[in-house]
Amino acid sequence: MTRTPRMRPTRRTVVLGSAATAAALLAPAVPATAAAKAAQDLQPYASYWFPDSLPSGSPGAGITWRSLKSWTAASDADLAFNRSTVPLAPRFTPVPVNGTARTDQARITSLVSFDPTAGNPSQGGPTASYYALTHWAYIDELVFWGGSSGEGIVLAPNAPVVDAAHRHGVTVLGNIFLPPTAYDGQLQWTRDLVQKAADGSFPLAQRLVDVAVAYGFDGWFVNAETSGGDAALATQMMAFLAELKRLGTPHGLRVDWYDAMVKSGAVSWQNQLNAQNQDFFTRSDTFFVNFNWTASGLGSSAALAESLGGDRYDLWAGIDVESGGWNTSVNWDALLPASGAHTTSYGFYRPEWTYKHLAEGSTPGQFHAADDQFWTGTSLDPSRPSSGAWRAAAGVVADRSTVSALPFGCGFNTGHGLAWYDGGAVRSDKPWNQLGVQDRLPGRRWVTRTTGTRPSVTLDFADAWHGGSSLLVDGTPNAPVVVELHGTRLPLSAATTVTLAQRATTGSVTVEVGVALQEPDRPGEALTYSFLPAGTAGSGWAEATVRLASLGTGTIHGLAVRLTGKGAVKYRLGALLVKDADEQVAAPGALKVDKASGDGQFRLSWAAASGPVRHYELYRVLKDGTRRFLTGTCANAAYVKGLSAEQGESAVTFELRAVGELYTASAAVTVTAAW
Repeated sequence: MTRTPRMRPTRRTVVLGSAATAAALLAPAVPATAAAKAAQDLQPYASYWFPDSLPSGSPGAGITWRSLKSWTAASDADLAFNRSTVPLAPRFTPVPVNGTARTDQARITSLVSFDPTAGNPSQGGPTASYYALTHWAYIDELVFWGGSSGEGIVLAPNAPVVDAAHRHGVTVLGNIFLPPTAYDGQLQWTRDLVQKAADGSFPLAQRLVDVAVAYGFDGWFVNAETSGGDAALATQMMAFLAELKRLGTPHGLRVDWYDAMVKSGAVSWQNQLNAQNQDFFTRSDTFFVNFNWTASGLGSSAALAESLGGDRYDLWAGIDVESGGWNTSVNWDALLPASGAHTTSYGFYRPEWTYKHLAEGSTPGQFHAADDQFWTGTSLDPSRPSSGAWRAAAGVVADRSTVSALPFGCGFNTGHGLAWYDGGAVRSDKPWNQLGVQDRLPGRRWVTRTTGTRPSVTLDFADAWHGGSSLLVDGTPNAPVVVELHGTRLPLSAATTVTLAQRATTGSVTVEVGVALQEPDRPGEALTYSFLPAGTAGSGWAEATVRLASLGTGTIHGLAVRLTGKGAVKYRLGALLVKDADEQVAAPGALKVDKASGDGQFRLSWAAASGPVRHYELYRVLKDGTRRFLTGTCANAAYVKGLSAEQGESAVTFELRAVGELYTASAAVTVTAAW
């Protein structure tokens, strides 16, 4: 059961929900055993703590109270499930696809609550209903928002979110939420956070760095909103921030401060950077300006940031979209003037509105349609920025890409789905979500160029080649259609090939691969592609490999497909694979069952495969040899539940494979556990 969030008297909702029962990872529906034994809950959850002292009384159902000061990596039983293993990818900025997006000016942070504080599964769950964020190209930083006085106020992001963000070059921060007294916040928790040891060190600063390093995320968002403090406490907080930054910098960690506490120790939202809060800014990397900013206040904030030796784009102007989404009224001209430099960067509070505002029972396709409109605009094509009150990010912020090395593969997998596909075949017919297996998706969705009727271009969940979704082009084009895919900086040699996994369920479609060998001179100009034939898409999934030797050598700056069809067309692109050599993927080792229960729960772990791995896939092997997909993860541990013995089966057999960038699967390793 999830508690209804309590409303803040002034401006926004704070996450207060707790869950008595949390979703488990994807598991097949199998008959129950005749007499399941009572067993403990083995489900791992995302971690949350109080700084040191705990609330009085007892925690609610499904909640565990923990002290961060007492945490150690060695004693963290769920660390293997919560550790991100995907490194932060380097990014580059292609020439903007429109003339209004700016390079090296405003950036975007997103404060997102993916699930309640308590009961947030470490590695996804058995539902496709999830905020599967995919528009990473416009985001610089993501804050894993949440926390409450009844559950915990220091949140570490779970691994799937970090894995997906890192694959796209986006940093992820944990959240430190010191709640208002109206939400039962206790000033003691602020004092606990900034306490000093006898030697003058800050134990909790070191502990926060230890957690971020062990879990593999990128720093902390500090939100001090508990009233009752004084100047001494504010001075202590400044020293704590400086120490947190000093300790974290060697590990690449960041500190983001929220505009609440001021130098007197009081909580007083300034809605700008000024003399009351500038000392917190100078001790942090970035500063989130409260939501009620004005044009003059934002302008003076930018000037002050620069006079202090900082950068105006290290200020996030808060935009609360939790209740209104793209209907939110924003003074865009003050933030992003049409002439002159952008004033500051900006931050979305709760952009998961695109998921939350939908009716119960909504489909993944409906969510992505809303999310595309939020980030791209009503045109759904960033090369044609939308007009109107809402200025979508695609029209003002230059997109970034991480596609700069070979091999490169994209299966257009969003990190959730209604089934799991491998090679175009269904390996599980159960819904799922796991952001960690999300692909590096095209950042410019969808630049579509044609002289004729424009088809719709979407990520669709009715069929896939690998994962849970594919790219669907649907319409009745009366001229060739170019769908631009990834902005890239890939090396081109005589050995480079592009492989498409594709099918056309309606109509006959002739396909060509588009390769751009240089970027345009100015923003808004189109890439120039060389097109090479990639066959005719038929009714079933098939792979077409195109050799690029005729293009010479150099750098690939963009990839596209050109489609020519007659009548109604439904074309699916299931994979785009670019390589200059075959992929060899080593098998993982030492697969073992660490814990099992009488009701079909299992915790498994293994030794990491040597060499690059996109992710791991865990299957169950049935008596007839059928392989049934259970879960995918980037970690070296997995949890499944709901399994039970089939007729005459005395043991369960698990099979694990490492999967490479081109979806090449390693040899399998197996383990068997008695029921």
